[in-house]
Amino acid sequence: VQLVESGGGLVQPGGSLRLSCAASGFTFSTAAMSWYRQAVGKERELVASIGSGGAATNYAGSMKGRLTISRDNAKNTVYLQMNNLIPDDTAVYYCHARWWYQSKEYRYWGQGTQVTVSS
Repeated sequence: VQLVESGGGLVQPGGSLRLSCAASGFTFSTAAMSWYRQAVGKERELVASIGSGGAATNYAGSMKGRLTISRDNAKNTVYLQMNNLIPDDTAVYYCHARWWYQSKEYRYWGQGTQVTVSS
């Protein structure tokens, strides 16, 4: 299983970024996908999640209203569009996959991508 995030970087306050997470090694279309973030000195927190079919989405925390999570099951990729970024959004953003197979739950993390919001 591999989850490879990309799209992070340095952005000015008020700017936008689109993160991508390319998945492989499992049946992507059956997995619920999420984005988490972890700032220095803080616990990892859920940012957004999307169901396997793409219709059900959930947004959490202070970024609600500034995010759009989406997925392309044909490309095995989940995206996170982030708008109107503020310095407090600076963190490492992680992709997370979860699915069940034969009554067993599987969870995997990506390696993370750094997002820095600064002028």
